Amino acid sequence: MRRLFWLVAFPFITASGCGDAAGPEPQEPLPVGEADVTLAPVANGLSFPLLLTAPPGDQRLFIVEKGGRIRIVANGSLLQQPFLDISASVSRGSEQGLLGLAFSPAYATDGRFFINYTDTQGDTHVSAWTVSTDPNVADAASERVLLTVEQPYSNHNGGHLAFGPDGYLYIGMGDGGSGGDPQGHGQDGSDLLGSLLRLDVSGADGYAIPVDNPFVGSADDLRGELWDIGLRNPWRFSFDRATGDLYIADVGQSSREEINAVTAAAGGGRGINYGWNVMEGLQCFGGGHCDQGGLTLPVLDYGRGDGCSVTGGFVYRGSAIPELQGQYFYSDYCQGWVRSFRLVNGVATDQRQWPTLAPGGSVPSFGEDVDGELYVIDASGSVYRIVAQ
Repeated sequence: MRRLFWLVAFPFITASGCGDAAGPEPQEPLPVGEADVTLAPVANGLSFPLLLTAPPGDQRLFIVEKGGRIRIVANGSLLQQPFLDISASVSRGSEQGLLGLAFSPAYATDGRFFINYTDTQGDTHVSAWTVSTDPNVADAASERVLLTVEQPYSNHNGGHLAFGPDGYLYIGMGDGGSGGDPQGHGQDGSDLLGSLLRLDVSGADGYAIPVDNPFVGSADDLRGELWDIGLRNPWRFSFDRATGDLYIADVGQSSREEINAVTAAAGGGRGINYGWNVMEGLQCFGGGHCDQGGLTLPVLDYGRGDGCSVTGGFVYRGSAIPELQGQYFYSDYCQGWVRSFRLVNGVATDQRQWPTLAPGGSVPSFGEDVDGELYVIDASGSVYRIVAQ
C-alpha cells in the first residue's frame, strides 16, 4: 500500500497505484533539453485539475476538475461559471472522480462531448452530452449514458477518453484496482477492465462496435469492444496528431513505470497484449522468470528511484517552438519532473529532462490545445503553457 501521508495529502495519487517497496537508485541523469523553454501561467485557483483539452477548431481551453466540474478558459480568463457541474453525481474518494473528457470531431456542428466519471457507487460511466444554446454552458439535461462498467475497487479506474485518427472513441480502463490484479482482469479478454476500448459513438444513442476491432467474432468469448489487453492503469494515452502513433503511460505496481508506444503503420496497437500482470515494465511481475511470449513490451520504463506514478502526455506538434517537434512529453506524479523522448523506428531515443518545465508540484496530466501547443497541469490548482523563453 502507499504511504499514509501520500493518501492523506494527495488522495488522487493512488489512481496511479504504486507500492511502497524500495526501488533501485535513480538512473544516471538524463541530458537536459536544449530548447530554451519555460512555463507561462494560464489559470490558477482550480480544484484538483486533471485534464486540459479543446474542441476541434476552438481556441477555448476546457479544464476537468476531479470533483466533477469542467471549467473554461476563454480569451485568457478562467470563466466563473462551469461548463458542466456533475459534482452531485460523482464519487471523489481515492482515484475516483470526473476523469476524462473528449469532444466530438464534429463538435462545431453536433455540439456533442463525452465524459468518463465514477458514479456515487464508484462504477465507471461513459456518457454523451450536448452543449446548450450558450456555447459556454452544457445542456444539463442532455446526458445519455453509453457504457457502465462495475469497478470492484476504488482505484485503477483509468478514465481517459480520446478520439483516434479513425474517428472512433478510445476509452482507457484500469484493471479494477486493489494491488497485483487479484481478479486477473489484465489478461482476461472476457471483460472490459485492463484494456483500451474502441467504440463507434456516432449514433444518437448507445454505441456500436467497429467491425474491424481485433476480437470481433472471436470464438474465445473475448469482448468486441476491446482494442488491446494487458494494462494496469493507463493514466493518460494520446495519439500523435501528425503520425497517428499511440502512446500509453501505464502505472506500475511496486517496481516499474512504463510507457508503451505503437506506430499507426504497425496497426496502432490493434489486438496487442501489453503484459500486465505477467510483466511490470520490462521485468517479470514479482521477479523471477515468466513467459513473455505474445506480449508487447514498453519502449521505456523506469524504477522507484525515479518516481512512482507515471503521467502520460503528448507529442509536441505546435508551431511556437520548432525545436520540440516530435518530442513526447511525460511526467511522474510523485516527483514532478518533466521528460521527453522521440519515437524512432519503435525505439525511444533522444531522452531528455526539462527542469524549466517542472511546475514544482505533482503533475497529474498534460494538455493540448487546438494548435498542438502543450500545457502542464499542477494538481494544486494551476495550469501552465509551455512557451519559448
